[in-house]
Amino acid sequence: MSAHLTLGAPEHLDKLVALVAAFHAEARIEMSDEQRRRGLAPLLDGIPHGAAYLIGPPRAPIGYVVICFGWSVEFGGLDAIIDEIYVRPGVRGRGIASEALIALPRALATGGLRAVHLEVDRNNAAAMKLYTRAGFRPREDYMLMSRTL
Repeated sequence: MSAHLTLGAPEHLDKLVALVAAFHAEARIEMSDEQRRRGLAPLLDGIPHGAAYLIGPPRAPIGYVVICFGWSVEFGGLDAIIDEIYVRPGVRGRGIASEALIALPRALATGGLRAVHLEVDRNNAAAMKLYTRAGFRPREDYMLMSRTL
């Protein structure tokens, strides 16, 4: 099993909606499939603010990662946040998510990306271990804060 990444395209929408629904069920995120479609479709149509990648073979993906772009004075240019990453439970523990988290930033760095960020539940030891293994480090003096509009 490989973490081969394929840039999502409009023809991948149904597969991605199903994967996102599975992740949302696991994470207890309540959202309709129509809301998921509205959130994913612009990424698949080539909106410059982010991208969705399928993990594994595009005909039968085993996961996905969504990355959203921004700009950082602190990091000196283009940065990104991993909005969501998911690997099906049946294939977890094989290094697939680690491989994806290492490959994606490397590939994007060639396009000028300066930093990649992600958010993690401080009580999720498995996720913290995964992200640390992929080179992510906590910024102890910082905390992500959000305001829903």
